[in-house]
Amino acid sequence: MPKILADFMGYSFYFYSNENDEPVHVHVSKGNPSSSSAKFWIKRDSVELEHNNAQIPQKDLKRIYNYICINRQKIVFAWYQFFGF
Repeated sequence: MPKILADFMGYSFYFYSNENDEPVHVHVSKGNPSSSSAKFWIKRDSVELEHNNAQIPQKDLKRIYNYICINRQKIVFAWYQFFGF
């Protein structure tokens, strides 16, 4: 079951509960969580798009990327709270 973090520009940002063995990342999809999502790795000094299976338009991806960069600390904190680290 996904944990929804935020809604930005109609896109949901969320974690999946069975992915705690992966590095910190967030899924993004239009509307509700979906298996077809974009996935962003959130690293110490960067944010990287892993894939865009949701086929989010490039213009929106740039805004989403910037949103994640600005809110990186909140997202990482939510990750560790969610997975109990």
